Amino acid sequence: MSASPLTLTATASVRPGAAARRWSQRLSLQLAATDTVIVAATVLVGHLALLASSGQHVTRHAEYAATVPYTAVSLALGALWLAALAILDSRDEDEIGTGTTEYRRVIRAGVATLVITIVVGFFLGIDLSRIWAGAVVPAGTALLLAGRWTWRRRLMARRAAGLDSHRVVLLGSTETVVRTALDLAREPGHGYRVVGVALTDGPTSGTVADLRIVGGIDDVPASLRALDADTVMATSSDHLPADRIRDLAWHLEPEQHLVVAPSLTDVGGSRIHLRPAAGLPLIHVETPHQVGIGRHMKRLFDIVASAAALVLLAPVLAVIAVLVQRDSAGGVIYRQERIGRDGEPFSILKFRSMSADADARRAELTADQGKGLFKMADDPRITRVGRVLRRYSLDELPQLVNVLRGDMSLVGPRPALPSEVSEYDRRELRRLAVTPGLSGLWQVSGRSDLDWADGIRLDLYYVENWSMTQDLQILWRTARAVLSSSGAY
Repeated sequence: MSASPLTLTATASVRPGAAARRWSQRLSLQLAATDTVIVAATVLVGHLALLASSGQHVTRHAEYAATVPYTAVSLALGALWLAALAILDSRDEDEIGTGTTEYRRVIRAGVATLVITIVVGFFLGIDLSRIWAGAVVPAGTALLLAGRWTWRRRLMARRAAGLDSHRVVLLGSTETVVRTALDLAREPGHGYRVVGVALTDGPTSGTVADLRIVGGIDDVPASLRALDADTVMATSSDHLPADRIRDLAWHLEPEQHLVVAPSLTDVGGSRIHLRPAAGLPLIHVETPHQVGIGRHMKRLFDIVASAAALVLLAPVLAVIAVLVQRDSAGGVIYRQERIGRDGEPFSILKFRSMSADADARRAELTADQGKGLFKMADDPRITRVGRVLRRYSLDELPQLVNVLRGDMSLVGPRPALPSEVSEYDRRELRRLAVTPGLSGLWQVSGRSDLDWADGIRLDLYYVENWSMTQDLQILWRTARAVLSSSGAY
């Protein structure tokens, strides 16, 4: 029997805490070395290109008698670039490995380098080559971003193995610490490993949900030292007043962190804004909406991408159609009524992957099925060719026509059957606020391996926090999920 996420977290957290605290310093040094190599290599290539095309010196305006060697300009540019990366805290230990701030600072450093170089060149009367502005700095910035992404992927892999994470003591009521621990264990890539809990409404020793109880709020500072933990995370609880949290902060050591986890969950960072007022750290949450220019951009992208995909995949579609027709009796295309945006029904298109009597046999197979989307790992109705098509999601390629027509989008919650929608509660009906998708956050996070509750949570997160950037990320993750065929049946 497999261990629960909390059990895995508790097991992984027994690693030496001193090494766990040093991971951010080690990663920062690794990033600094990578940045230096990339900047040096990029500037060197640009320098050699300029020497080949323009000679040894920079051309200067007529009023300036002296010349400036390209070697000096190249060295100055490289030094300025590395300084900008350092000054803008692109390797800040509190930012690396999570979120987009790290990437934004790398881009800002590139822009600052380019702007300063152009301004200084103008005032010194130096006619800098367009190679600097049009190739060296943009290409170098792209390589820096690729380097950061590569190190982050390695960091995610190490975190999945229980390494390079903040060691956390959770503080709050039994209910809130267990819920928070489950959330953190579900996504170890964020870098928080729970090593103990301090309860405000329960025992001061023993275990809860396989996690060690280290005492109450007064025991937290000593527990952090004993467990070699570097973070205390206070969860929302009626038994944890604000003045106790402030008092706790005064008793933490400089290298220890206090994190407050509000009860508000599944809200994207782009919708959250901290606006202090009257001494209160007010959290403003933007209202979810799917209107305006973003919606039109999404539709335009769907039209262009689906049309291009249909043209490029036409030979593949033809081959699949022939295989389906020869494999078993029945039509090539299977049509089924689904529910789209705002509850509007439409006919979804698929390559037929089941026997012709699949719908008639559905009732007997779903007799013991609970609420939610019907999926079977060994569905007897699936044909021989259909099993291969479903494994790699090739049966869904005709839905590109649905996308082109506007019934569906490339990304969104999967369209549900009318019978499934009839069982939705008020919260689940929010799935219908957006156009259903060919792929979605549910599909790239586990596909059929996730249960109904987790799938709905992911779909609602997508609906409430939609962005074009998130759509592109989901499409990228979709390609990886399809190739690995994880959770597909």
